[in-house]
Amino acid sequence: MPETNARIAVAGATGYIGGRLVPQLLAAGHSIRILTRNKDKIRDVPWLADVEVVEGSLTDASPADALCRDVDVLYYLVHSMAGTDDFERIERDCARTLGRAARDAGVGRIVYLSGLHPEGILSRHLNSRKEVGEILLASGSPTAVLQAGLVIGSGSASFEMIRHLTDVLPVMPAPRWVKNKIQPIAVRDALHYLLGAAALPPGVNRTFDIGGPDILTYAEMMRSYAEVAGFRRPLVVALPVLTPWLAAQWVNLVTPVPRSLAVPLVESLQHDCIATEQDIHSYVPEPDGGLTPYRRAVALALRKIEAGTVETSWSTAHAATAPAEPLPSDPDWAGQTVFQDVRRKTTAAHPDNVWAMVEGIGGRNGWYSLPLAWSLRGWMDKLAGGVGLRRGRRNHDRLQLNDVVDWWRVEDLERGRRLLLRAEMKVPGRAWLEFTVTPADSNGPVGGSIYCQRALFFPRGLAGRLYWLSVLPFHGIIFRGMATRITAATHERTT
Repeated sequence: MPETNARIAVAGATGYIGGRLVPQLLAAGHSIRILTRNKDKIRDVPWLADVEVVEGSLTDASPADALCRDVDVLYYLVHSMAGTDDFERIERDCARTLGRAARDAGVGRIVYLSGLHPEGILSRHLNSRKEVGEILLASGSPTAVLQAGLVIGSGSASFEMIRHLTDVLPVMPAPRWVKNKIQPIAVRDALHYLLGAAALPPGVNRTFDIGGPDILTYAEMMRSYAEVAGFRRPLVVALPVLTPWLAAQWVNLVTPVPRSLAVPLVESLQHDCIATEQDIHSYVPEPDGGLTPYRRAVALALRKIEAGTVETSWSTAHAATAPAEPLPSDPDWAGQTVFQDVRRKTTAAHPDNVWAMVEGIGGRNGWYSLPLAWSLRGWMDKLAGGVGLRRGRRNHDRLQLNDVVDWWRVEDLERGRRLLLRAEMKVPGRAWLEFTVTPADSNGPVGGSIYCQRALFFPRGLAGRLYWLSVLPFHGIIFRGMATRITAATHERTT
């Protein structure tokens, strides 16, 4: 790493890797500047008060210039593949914008995290990563492109694919690429190389392959995962008829990874992806104790998941595009049609106890009403290419802004008082679920609490209106049961 108090900028600081890199940079004594589209949306990030924030998008020159001004090192950890068919153009434009800004500002080093790939024809996802690296290498600022294998760590999309495929399927029909060789890397080792790359000599402008100590097939990775997790080794049957597109639909159905992310991930597994050189070790030595073997990386990830201490997750990093205004917090919804289901309950329990139930909703704690109905709706969403219920939660008991809760995302959070969840399942409209907890006594919490639960739906066209009418009978059972059981469980806890 550069000496203490280097000036470092991070694009993609709230992503899966960036959200883990920034705390390590701060711990090393560096001054950090990050770029975000909306500072208010990341107000729960624990290190926010310790960094300088530039608001804006990399598609605009002005925020890019502000990010790079008076900076020694720039980390570029931005990827736009999910949620849009135009991600290749977006990634090119962002790389060119930031590359020009870095050159003009005299940035001493750019570090970009890319992916291992073979020579020849690549998937759209890998080709875009390769192209971004080439743009940055030609930017005029010394650039290190770290080409990593599948990143294995708690919350990574690659690990979640392996985990859920193995957990769910004792016999797995799989495409031929399960026999391809892959060189995964533990997230802690990827971070080690990222930190070390910042101190490369100014004359170094090239790619480096980085990977862990094990070269495995995807089938071997699943079998090894099963052994570490204490499951029976799955029988993996390679089928020549499963095309990448069909395999991605299968991944979408069985795992929490949505179709928009499953397609590029599966496309990237069509070839062997192993390191062809280890030149990085001429500049950055291996971590103390050596690189992390795959089985140990799995064990570490599972330990964090069980403890509820996952720092970052692919689901938070790949947040869906925020819905257009108006938001459901607007008092009149700008005259739009809105359907509501409102439930209020008074309980003798202290507001803090009621809030603990609200903040712990979803994931392994469930939704307190008709679990079979919730599960069925999750499978229906998966079949439609949505996120389904299997994403769970990053932490079992505590939420922060932008966290996922099954098929919902935390859109607003006033801890102890209000939780607003935005739906990310496939529906013909936009939906929110709001919880509020207030003291029943205006003079304080002595008189118990008022629990309010509100489902909001903005229908899109006739299909949206028909959808609401079709689910209305079920809402009467599900939402009434949810409100009743949450307040009853809270009361039972305190008596």
